[in-house]
Amino acid sequence: MKRAKILCVCGSGTVSSAMVAGKLKEKLAEKGYDVATVESSPPGVESALSAGGFDLIACVSPVYEEFGVPKVSAVGMLTGMSEDKVIEDCIAILDAR
Repeated sequence: MKRAKILCVCGSGTVSSAMVAGKLKEKLAEKGYDVATVESSPPGVESALSAGGFDLIACVSPVYEEFGVPKVSAVGMLTGMSEDKVIEDCIAILDAR
């Protein structure tokens, strides 16, 4: 299994990001990935990234700053619409690293 570390970001860094994290773990596991996640709010992104090793940021709330880590809009994981597109975007980033 390939490993990945994803920072999930929502407005408060709790409920929505935890839901996205759970879905990403499940859907990416089906594609051969062992995913570790960390949840954060937008103001906590820089601090969370300081731990290092993140492969991508899955955003439900906007993250305007660039931190040198690719970002994916993960709103589709909450709405249930375009989940496949979110997973495709994640895999494209993870496979390119």
